[in-house]
Amino acid sequence: MRTGLAFGGIAAVLTFALALWAAPALAADKPLHIVALGDSLTAGLGLPLSEGFVPRLQAALAGKGPAAEVINAGVSGDTASDALARLDWSVPEGTDAVILEVGANDMLRGIKPQVTRAAIDTILQRLKERHIAVLLCGMRAAPNLGTDYAAAFESIYPELAAKYGIPLYPFFLDGVAADLGRLQRDGLHPNAAGVEVIVAAILPKVEQLMALVRDRRSS
Repeated sequence: MRTGLAFGGIAAVLTFALALWAAPALAADKPLHIVALGDSLTAGLGLPLSEGFVPRLQAALAGKGPAAEVINAGVSGDTASDALARLDWSVPEGTDAVILEVGANDMLRGIKPQVTRAAIDTILQRLKERHIAVLLCGMRAAPNLGTDYAAAFESIYPELAAKYGIPLYPFFLDGVAADLGRLQRDGLHPNAAGVEVIVAAILPKVEQLMALVRDRRSS
């Protein structure tokens, strides 16, 4: 009888130990929930639903490590302050990571860079408090705004990325801006070919973001 109890006890301990060992692996393999928080560049303004940034990124991520679900939280016309105002409901509980792409409309409207900086800073602080990993996407200023504005605006992104220790994609429209073959008629938004360029260029940074999430889960 005592031997049977001993065996039962050992079996229970082994089962518990195996469960503890397996738990991090299972957590690491759970699908990642990524929110793309941004403006019309994220939303896919002017494009068929399947050709916007988020669905093309989702397709590019297929088969690359754990499954990832990318949610489109882009709203055309949004400034950084607008994104901050809707942060809580745009980034729901259970979000693992955020791709933050804001500031283009601030720049186009000539909003003071310190206002944009304060809004992005607050977004990053609140996401940090929620233990959500972030990839920050930078933006450049139009030349007609002058060198002083450009310097103040463009410094927002690398400085805040350094402050929070997060990955930075320096310019969301890299390889697309000013290339008429990759832009829609408005000269501002990427066409389908432009989106493919953006996705291919940003993909390594998104994979870096996903690796950060996996590291957190397994630690």
